[in-house]
Amino acid sequence: MRSNIVTEAGFQTRVSQWWEGIPFLTSAIVFLCGIIYLGCLLTGYDSFAEICFLPSAVVSHFQVYRIFTATVFHGSVLHVLFNMLALVPLGTELERIMGSVRLLYVIILLATTNAVFHLSIALVVPRNPYADLMNECAIGFSGILFSMIVIETSLSGVSTRSVFGMFNVPAKWYPWLLLVVFQLLMTNVSLLGHLCGILSGFAYAYGLFNYLLPGPSFYSSIESASFLSSCVRRPKFIMCTGGNLSGYIPTHTSPTSSGLIPGNLWRSVSSWMPQRETASSQNLQSTRDGRFPGSGRTLGAGVNQSSGAASTESSLQARLLDNSSPDRLSETTTTGTGQLSSTRPSTLDNAVAVAQPLNSGAFGEELKKLVAMGFEKTQAEVALTAAEGDSSVAVEILMTQQG
Repeated sequence: MRSNIVTEAGFQTRVSQWWEGIPFLTSAIVFLCGIIYLGCLLTGYDSFAEICFLPSAVVSHFQVYRIFTATVFHGSVLHVLFNMLALVPLGTELERIMGSVRLLYVIILLATTNAVFHLSIALVVPRNPYADLMNECAIGFSGILFSMIVIETSLSGVSTRSVFGMFNVPAKWYPWLLLVVFQLLMTNVSLLGHLCGILSGFAYAYGLFNYLLPGPSFYSSIESASFLSSCVRRPKFIMCTGGNLSGYIPTHTSPTSSGLIPGNLWRSVSSWMPQRETASSQNLQSTRDGRFPGSGRTLGAGVNQSSGAASTESSLQARLLDNSSPDRLSETTTTGTGQLSSTRPSTLDNAVAVAQPLNSGAFGEELKKLVAMGFEKTQAEVALTAAEGDSSVAVEILMTQQG
């Protein structure tokens, strides 16, 4: 009997720690969707035709409220459970990068653009016996989840993705494969709703919505508003100033041209297709990618590093975060040369010695941003040193360790 009590307490502790690790907005969406479904279950409400996204009702009666009610209502316990379990890792990673207020704005934008794409396709495609798109009732958060999958895949920079741990596919095919798999394995799945989510995700990731994205001052003004003061003070709330350095990140931006120009649009579309990349093309792409403010780098594949440093690059993240001490950290950040104590393993000396000298003022500012994102200061300082002062690479290192 005593062992059962200990096991139960341990499980409750793990669940509590898991929930505390979810940022403010992501946990709020999970709580809201769960409460709404529980309320429908207890009251016996099942008139989903009144709140789902129904193109015919939006056109004939201008019921635009369906754009947002359809995203928070779910049809079954498995529906809401699977959607929220998929939201937690996606929302956590994107919220740590963007900030809570910015992610909320992006979700509202994606819900609206999903509805616009859905309505446009339903109006263009003629009616047929197999699919009456104007009278198809779509409900659930999965459309926005598909958009978030596309954005997160674009941000991660990985070349392949695992499909349920069984096999790997090119990252640019990943959302399309999920679309086909869910359509084949599950019943009553909205193909058009998921497809519009993918289209909105690509449109956002490749900069077609840049004119709809406000600057950082917009988010800062919202965070400083009095009605949000109680939320901002919560430890799980992530300030937008602690996210990426640009209000338009993550997007593809160009200082001289617009993504709506046919030539640029074709280049964006062609970039979705998997291509064979060489080391030189990867290095050129990392220097021109507008999504990240720092210099891009593929771990374990540095072109300009020595062979000894390259061999230890893959284990640098884990060993730095496992074997670090505050005294040695302060010595490293003060000198800015990446040199560690002689008691450290020689492999770490070789790996960190390739870091360029860091400006102490800039290093301090980047460290404050990482701490504002919710990372522990000591680990953030080590990761930022290993990333040569690049906050984007430091975020990747810290997220890898937390994962």
